[in-house]
Amino acid sequence: MAHWLVKSEPSSWSFDQQVAAGKKGTNWNGVRNHAAKLNLMAMKLGDEAFFYHSGEGKEIVGIVEVSKTYYPDPTDETGTFGMVDFRVVKALPKPVTLAAIKADKRLANMALVKLSRLSVQPVTDAEWKIICEMGGL
Repeated sequence: MAHWLVKSEPSSWSFDQQVAAGKKGTNWNGVRNHAAKLNLMAMKLGDEAFFYHSGEGKEIVGIVEVSKTYYPDPTDETGTFGMVDFRVVKALPKPVTLAAIKADKRLANMALVKLSRLSVQPVTDAEWKIICEMGGL
């Protein structure tokens, strides 16, 4: 199973809203970056992703899982981009801030640190384990 990180502005779509979507989950649309698109395309059913609040908060607040793999995004008039569906797995007992991630030398090569603007990014198994520990899991 691969691990990922997906970013959302909480004022646009928050983890609380994702939780409210229930077991059915919701789609992750609006991605318009080719690197992020390739990451969405690589996701498999059941893959887990950290839910990161960008902009306000700048912290990992929960875990979601892929409940439907890549398919066309109807909000993209060009037909170039697609989306996946996510459902909530759990909230992190303690949100992990970007500052805490940057302060941990073990995470210096994490995509969140190196490619800070990429909205959908891979997370290594080692990074996943470290973040989960930092978040109280």
